[in-house]
Amino acid sequence: EAYPSADPAYPIDLEEVMRGLAGREITSPVIIRLPGILEHRMRELRRVFDAAIAEGGYGGGYSCAYPIKVNQERHVCEVIRDVGARIGFGLEVGSKPELIAGLALTQGFNEMPLVCNGFKDAEYIETVVLAAKMGRNIIPVVERVTELRLIYESATAHEVLPTFGIRAKLASAGVGRWADSSGIRGKFGLTVGEILQAVDYLKSENLLGGLKMLHCHVGSQLFDIRAVKYMVSEMAHLYVELVRAGAPLEILDIGGGLGVDYDGSQSASESSINYTLEQYASDVVYRVQSVCDEAGLPHPNLMTESGRALVAHSSVLVCEVIGSRVFPADPDMGLVERSLAAEDPPQPLLDVYQAYRRSADTEDLAEVYADAEHALSEAIGLFNLGYMDLISRATCEELYWSIGASVLSHFGDDLPESLSHLPDRLADLYFVNLSVFQSLLDSWGIDQLFPIMPIHRLDEEPMRRGILADITCDSDGRVDRFPGDGEAKTTLELHSARGGGAFGQSGDTDPYYLGIFLTGAYQETLGDLHNLIGDTNAVHVTLGDDGRWRIDAIVEGESVRDVLSYVQFDPKEIRKTLRSDIESAMEEGRLTLREGASLRRFLDQGLEGYTYLE
Repeated sequence: EAYPSADPAYPIDLEEVMRGLAGREITSPVIIRLPGILEHRMRELRRVFDAAIAEGGYGGGYSCAYPIKVNQERHVCEVIRDVGARIGFGLEVGSKPELIAGLALTQGFNEMPLVCNGFKDAEYIETVVLAAKMGRNIIPVVERVTELRLIYESATAHEVLPTFGIRAKLASAGVGRWADSSGIRGKFGLTVGEILQAVDYLKSENLLGGLKMLHCHVGSQLFDIRAVKYMVSEMAHLYVELVRAGAPLEILDIGGGLGVDYDGSQSASESSINYTLEQYASDVVYRVQSVCDEAGLPHPNLMTESGRALVAHSSVLVCEVIGSRVFPADPDMGLVERSLAAEDPPQPLLDVYQAYRRSADTEDLAEVYADAEHALSEAIGLFNLGYMDLISRATCEELYWSIGASVLSHFGDDLPESLSHLPDRLADLYFVNLSVFQSLLDSWGIDQLFPIMPIHRLDEEPMRRGILADITCDSDGRVDRFPGDGEAKTTLELHSARGGGAFGQSGDTDPYYLGIFLTGAYQETLGDLHNLIGDTNAVHVTLGDDGRWRIDAIVEGESVRDVLSYVQFDPKEIRKTLRSDIESAMEEGRLTLREGASLRRFLDQGLEGYTYLE
């Protein structure tokens, strides 16, 4: 269940949502977006900063500019825009397409801050200046010295003094995967020396009055609060010195970095954070206030560009297990008897069979497993040299798997160090109707951990351990690292699922759904078209006044026609060509009329269908 308002009295049952979607012929995989959780996260960020400001008597205000690169989906951005308008938040853009999207989103919201980061050319700057002249609260951030000249030229041509900021390269280092995005060697921003030169240039061109913001960015997913403290302290001192130099700064934008506890460990690790929202806000406010008070200067308005921390929690990706590959706990005794009855059975077969028999009546399963592992290695060697037949090798493997299953069952979570590799070696393989490259790119690209669990059958103890494999043809299309007890684990506790029975049996027939949580940040926009598998279906689910969930919006996933067009295949031409080929095959008697009609129907429905298995 999900609790959009954090009130346990008003849940949304995710399994019930999936049943409702199935009745509407909306199939998995599907992204369930929960705008209520997004609003709750925004209001929490507002609350903790307001509390820190009030507690310390801070003289400035606070705002958050949501970076739409984190999730540019229109429905998500509109929720942020609408809630942001009520609580004083804004948006941040980092490219020309995002600038246009930001201008469209803030139409009618002229007071909403629109911060413009990223490299800018003359066209970009002119658009910003004209938007400012229209009355928009738009703030371009200077990333390179050359952008100051562009601002001067456009401001002069259109006779308007825009509000703008300067991004500083800080010496304070970030932490984690994105540490290199900050510091002196960072991609964006001006050095301290360049900032001083910029102030002199702005004075000479009578543009200094527009410099209202000092900006920085120390990295994403800052997991250690010390990195935040160092960065804020350096920024506050830089702010003080620039104000003393004559810069009329009013806003201190410390950029993004507010992290998410993906693995639940609340630790200084790449998939977690060692601080709370309250600690983050308190440290930011206190550090800036202390430096400004010591200098005798007014407190600036504070701004953050928190994206991940706002949207990550608001989406869950639900996919269906379409099959599984399990190692049998019990060997095929018919196969065993057949191989042992052969004339002169090979010694490795006899050794692993003896190990199997010992496993039933000994406590020293570690030694039994070691013997079985050695025997299997010898069996494979003999097979590769041509000295063992296929039936004997298959028997050795089945007996080995059975011994391994007995060892895992016996030790449970208390495996000896010598057997720590066994869960990985014998883990079940659960096939999910999903593309890791489209919907979980960070899992593949940077080993990001995401919480994953079944969304139903929670009253049953999961008796299997497995890893997840997607439907792409790439062996990297798998998830084999999961949040554990303080560190990543290599298997996930799961229930038995369809396709997991004995050979020739279908296993369970009911759908088995897994929820992949905290996927609202980046995963929807970073995904690629590997194997031409496109965007998933997405739905926006909210709670009504009666406490029942409802679907506010359905965003259909991409069709085969859509993704073929992206790579310059003309679906109309494909249909025409293949229909002609089918007609020729029927005329020549290679296909019957019924077979030709069936193939045409598959072609027509396939082009319009979902790129995932249906």
